[in-house]
Amino acid sequence: MDAAPLLGDGYGGDYAPARTYKEFKQIVWSETVKTWLISGPVIFQIVCQYGTNSVTNIFAGQLGELELSGISIAISVIATFAFGFMFGMGSATETLCGQAFGAGQIHMLGVYMQRSWVIMLVCALLITPVYVFATPILKLLGQQDDVAELAGSFSVLILPQLFSFVVAFPTQKFLQAQSKVWALAWIGFGALMVHVLMLWLFIFQLGWGTTGAGLALNISGWGIAIAQVIYVFGWCSDAWRGFSWLAFKDLWGFVQLSFSSAIMFCLEIWYMSSIVVLAGHLPNAVISVDSLSICMNLNGWENIIFIGVNVAMSVRVSNELGKGRPRAAMYSVYVTIAESLILGLLFMVLIFFVKDHFAVIFTSSVAVQKYVAKLAYLLGITMVLNSVQPVISGVAIGAGWQALVAYINLACYYIFGLPLGIVLGYVAKFGVKGLWGGMIAGIAMQTLLLLLVLYKTNWNKEVEETSGRMQKWTGQDIQRDNRAES
Repeated sequence: MDAAPLLGDGYGGDYAPARTYKEFKQIVWSETVKTWLISGPVIFQIVCQYGTNSVTNIFAGQLGELELSGISIAISVIATFAFGFMFGMGSATETLCGQAFGAGQIHMLGVYMQRSWVIMLVCALLITPVYVFATPILKLLGQQDDVAELAGSFSVLILPQLFSFVVAFPTQKFLQAQSKVWALAWIGFGALMVHVLMLWLFIFQLGWGTTGAGLALNISGWGIAIAQVIYVFGWCSDAWRGFSWLAFKDLWGFVQLSFSSAIMFCLEIWYMSSIVVLAGHLPNAVISVDSLSICMNLNGWENIIFIGVNVAMSVRVSNELGKGRPRAAMYSVYVTIAESLILGLLFMVLIFFVKDHFAVIFTSSVAVQKYVAKLAYLLGITMVLNSVQPVISGVAIGAGWQALVAYINLACYYIFGLPLGIVLGYVAKFGVKGLWGGMIAGIAMQTLLLLLVLYKTNWNKEVEETSGRMQKWTGQDIQRDNRAES
């Protein structure tokens, strides 16, 4: 039995309004457990995924400075661009699978996954020229010729990894919608262990150099994709009913939702990445970029936690809306935002306490350490904002608001935040602090607007729209069926 009181208002199994402290505490505890049971394994999976690229860079560093630079650029620029776009395209599957699972239309999950495979394959083919022409692209972006040439050849070498995303990402969303996240976590952990072994074997024992590193990335990528598919075929018989021609039906509507998701996701990734590029054109660029990179590294580790919360929020909201439980979706959102904000504040306080010391882990340069200490206050504020923003993005994916959030991101990040950062950094001569301060202003505006959207949200109407979406894709009135069951 659910720990929180239930309401018989036509929505089966929904929460009742919390009128006493005891009821409020029950709801908070219930939602906390549900959220972290999903986000915990997802965080572990992302750490393993992040570790795969990190370990590759570590092994590449043993080959030489040129090899390290070339492989790092190929992974951080070319592969990350492709990863971000493909991952975003998969978010449509996350929305529809989560809502269909909540609505009890479990058989549709397999159809949505196959439909996403078709669309993602086309996207991979469209992105392929970026890998093939990586060398001239990198030279155009200002990379040294020798680094750009090595990075370009390595990008072509890891092209098969791109096509592993076609299979892996929709399958991942398919499993997450059903909260089967531990399977993904263990597959990711196994892939990381095998990846390390392959790097050691290919680079040190067989002497294959950068070719060995690329081969290891391809095998790891396809190993994860194949392992996930095997799990789906073998242990998800309710949601996987075999291949279907329905995968080719209503592709355009699916493409629209997928593209909105990709734009929303990519605008967020590129925004924080652009500050490092801009810092490279400031006076004393080496210290500026090194200091900023250290701060972004720590911010990236915090982001791993909140990406896990983002996924959990998407699953919770989409499932509850699919089930016709508006109040459960609303409480889940508010509880998770409050807890994430508390975590963000704790990270900020921790950064403030160790601001004079944490840079020692990354560099022995006293000048860089002092500059990092000056940037620590901006890092702390960023961590607070980045604790709330991913939660709201997860709500957007779960509710299908990707297009709205993409417009908000475009306005706040690229029309307001980025120009303000350039003015403060270059015109007002505040340097990195100005660049970062302007970008923080953009994130703050985006967060406030999204909080306003949440405040104005009519969750009963969201249930109706979810029912309409499911009726469009499945031909059944899900809201009517949910009410009939209650």
